Amino acid sequence: MYAKKFINVGEIYVATKPTEIVTVLGSCVSVCLYDRVEQIGAMNHYLVPLWNGNGLESPKYGNISIPRLIETMQNIGCNLYNIEAKLFGGANINIAKSEHMMIGKKNVIIAKEMLRQYNIKVSAEDTGGNTGRRILLRSDTGKVMLRYTKGNS
Repeated sequence: MYAKKFINVGEIYVATKPTEIVTVLGSCVSVCLYDRVEQIGAMNHYLVPLWNGNGLESPKYGNISIPRLIETMQNIGCNLYNIEAKLFGGANINIAKSEHMMIGKKNVIIAKEMLRQYNIKVSAEDTGGNTGRRILLRSDTGKVMLRYTKGNS
């Protein structure tokens, strides 16, 4: 039997016991991490790619959320060498015409850049497009189930 955890924008969750971690994404991105040795899964949900130094340093920014997610896993005994990542979200929900408005695409780019800095391999990805997603991560297996949302979310 799995515990259940829904995460909202700006949240990070690391499951040390079998948990189904769920979120719903539009232009936001979730990085799902899985340590295959410790069998620990984790997920974040961030809104925009970069914190510009103004206001609170919050995990609603990708460049804050991803390192915190990784460091939280390391703090409970996970080894970077055993962690793989799966990326989801980054849809172009508002059908932005100009490049500077494509938040979803930029969210995906920052995830890939940050994971590359930590030498974490991306083993699966479902990003971009014009449709939202609902994802469910089983923390003890690393398996992710995805369902596209109807219409724009």
